[in-house]
Amino acid sequence: MTAYSFLQHLHSGFRYIVLALIVAAIIGSLIGWLGKKPYTNGNRKLNLFAMISAHTQLLIGIVLYFVSPLVQFNSETMKNKVTRYFTVEHWVIMIIALVLITIGHSKSKKAATAEARHKTIFVFYIIALVLISAGIILIPRS
Repeated sequence: MTAYSFLQHLHSGFRYIVLALIVAAIIGSLIGWLGKKPYTNGNRKLNLFAMISAHTQLLIGIVLYFVSPLVQFNSETMKNKVTRYFTVEHWVIMIIALVLITIGHSKSKKAATAEARHKTIFVFYIIALVLISAGIILIPRS
């Protein structure tokens, strides 16, 4: 198994953990927001673990970016949908999603009420989830 193959499998498999944690955080925040429930330490930890897992996935992705044969910098990159996707589009979408998760987590810590904390997590994490899903679903097939 090559380093590229290992990283590709790690990055591909770890996404399920990231997605599960983000979905759990979204569901928890929606229940807390609509049910007017307190913002507990469990909520805080779940939201934090979702953010940490997304950052970990980013770090794996950065290493993968530099060893992937699909990432190319030449005159043909933008003409080929697969190399364009992996060289430019995928990481830009995922960085935007990660920034939204990080901002949402930070803003929720500063919110004055439990309702505002839950709502902030819900809004930012759901937008990030839509972007992540689009970034995964839109992978071009060669």
